[in-house]
Amino acid sequence: MSSRQTNEPRTAPQPEPREIPVLDRGYVRLEDVMGTDLTPVNDARASYMKRSETLKDRDIRLLDFLAENEHTSPFRGGLVKLEIKAPLMVAREWFKYRIGSHHTVDTAQFLGVEIPEEFFWTGQGDDGGHGMMADPMQSRNEASRRYVTLPPEYYTPSWWRAKPAKGKQGSSGPVAEELQRKWAARWVERQEQSLRDFEEALADGIAAEQARLFLHAYGLYTVWRWTASIQAVAWFLHQRDDGKEPGAPEETPAPNPHGELAMWEIRQYARAVRKLVEPVFPHSLPRLLSFYNSATNGIKLPPDVTVGQIRDWIRDWPDDAPLRQAVPRRAGTSSAPGA
Repeated sequence: MSSRQTNEPRTAPQPEPREIPVLDRGYVRLEDVMGTDLTPVNDARASYMKRSETLKDRDIRLLDFLAENEHTSPFRGGLVKLEIKAPLMVAREWFKYRIGSHHTVDTAQFLGVEIPEEFFWTGQGDDGGHGMMADPMQSRNEASRRYVTLPPEYYTPSWWRAKPAKGKQGSSGPVAEELQRKWAARWVERQEQSLRDFEEALADGIAAEQARLFLHAYGLYTVWRWTASIQAVAWFLHQRDDGKEPGAPEETPAPNPHGELAMWEIRQYARAVRKLVEPVFPHSLPRLLSFYNSATNGIKLPPDVTVGQIRDWIRDWPDDAPLRQAVPRRAGTSSAPGA
């Protein structure tokens, strides 16, 4: 059986592992790449059994079309593998990311679709989901202190932030110098006592998987490898990257206001991810990220809308009509405009 010859690269030229330092002891390192900007182009053309051998202007226009019309499945073919060293307070936010590639029970029930029992939601991927419901968009593999005794390392903030003036989430500017010194010293004391207890427990023969209980979790560094599609990276950057350059001063304007609301520490990692991934997908990633960051890509619902009203609005809406046109401008309207 003969195979069709093509000049299209099957994957990007593998880069030398490149590392960007983050915080006081962390980093993001590019480990591996699968695919190029041609990958989403040719995955999109699979419907017509066509392909491009080199990236041309028409292919870049296709990427624009795919992103602007939220045809995201082609952006799942290109992958990157990153190694990340970050405090657990950053890792636990990073780990919860799941890019929706399935119509899950939540979506189906919202539309009033009956779901067979065997497809009921059971979690996703390494958070407990089985193969049918697992998220194929990304995976992670973390270093385990059950198996290796990693030298414990803690994140020590270079500055301590005040709670926000409004709301319960996030932070504001630096606290007074006196408080900076007070809490920096207190945190170093906690680290030192934690490490002493951990090492003493190991010396007494306590299993490492229990001795680690003495390590204060949130500030402790961990290391994992993250394999993610272009779409997964774009959505992560949309919510966690403020668009600034790594190391940019705080007063620098943020190109992406969505990411500006994220925790300061994870924003530093998101900037590094962008700087590493964008050069290997220079056309695909910026276009999809631009769509996600656009202030006009959402549907603003009336403040007192009910789920029942939304079902009524979209029940008979044509498949090829923009969904935002189905939503009335004022609450209390029982049918879609023009219905």
